[in-house]
Amino acid sequence: MDEWLAFLDPIPSIVADEMEAFNDTKWRIEAYFPEEPDKAAVELIQSRLPSASKAKPLITKLPDEDWVVMSQQGLKPVHAGRFYVHTSANKDEVPKGSVPINIEASRAFGTGGHETTSGCLSMLDKLKCMGKRFNLIADIGTGTGLLTFAASHLWPRAYLTASDIDPVSIDVTRDNALLNGYALGSGPGQIALCVAAGTDHPIIQQRAPYDLIIANILAGPLIELAPSLARIIRGGGALILAGLLNTQAESVIGAYRKLGFRLEVRRDTGDWPCLLLVKRKRFGWQRPIRADGRTSQPPGDFGTW
Repeated sequence: MDEWLAFLDPIPSIVADEMEAFNDTKWRIEAYFPEEPDKAAVELIQSRLPSASKAKPLITKLPDEDWVVMSQQGLKPVHAGRFYVHTSANKDEVPKGSVPINIEASRAFGTGGHETTSGCLSMLDKLKCMGKRFNLIADIGTGTGLLTFAASHLWPRAYLTASDIDPVSIDVTRDNALLNGYALGSGPGQIALCVAAGTDHPIIQQRAPYDLIIANILAGPLIELAPSLARIIRGGGALILAGLLNTQAESVIGAYRKLGFRLEVRRDTGDWPCLLLVKRKRFGWQRPIRADGRTSQPPGDFGTW
């Protein structure tokens, strides 16, 4: 939590939303207080947003409702491959033969409702149906941990690593792992968690080379992370990429093709493709090195949709 929030009593819940997809210049910031905020509280929040210094805050009283329950009721379950992603509001509706994963509405990306996440779930399921086996798996930008949990179910003896640039996401992933019965730790069948910008963390580097890497983030960071991801995946290893628009796919594919990857499968769900790439073995294994940490995303935006 930012230290400046400690000056507010009670501390509000703050939500930031892009007003236009992939337009970093237009944002809407909403702060939820249990009672009407005074002028000082409004000015403090606005002081942390230099670009909004001349904006006129809009203060509105909301109906007395249980907004958490209402938001969860608004989240529809997602059935992708063998996985059924749901909240506690629809936990009794699990289709026969499916694998349920309970992901509540929270502060991190990745409830399964976005096409990028459901696309990754379907791609993981496809790999399992193809008979693929993975022993070392990394989920870069894990969000709520959903894709890590899916991989853990499919390959229960694998060593799994889940990272995110946002510490909140790692807290949420930890809670979701406990909720769904997935073990945390460093052993086989367990999930090791870490806060990291891209691949820049000792846990991620020391566990390389990986058999499978999942990165459901955005096109810009996927391109910037290409050299770092290429260093920590073995020859013949699989790479699932998502979070990009179909108009951005060729640029992303091109960045990885230059580093020895070939496109194995592309599945488009609406405007959102999910890519499965494989690293050509002839490029061999390069000893992993620390990533430079550069990313085109602002802090907190790494993570599953």
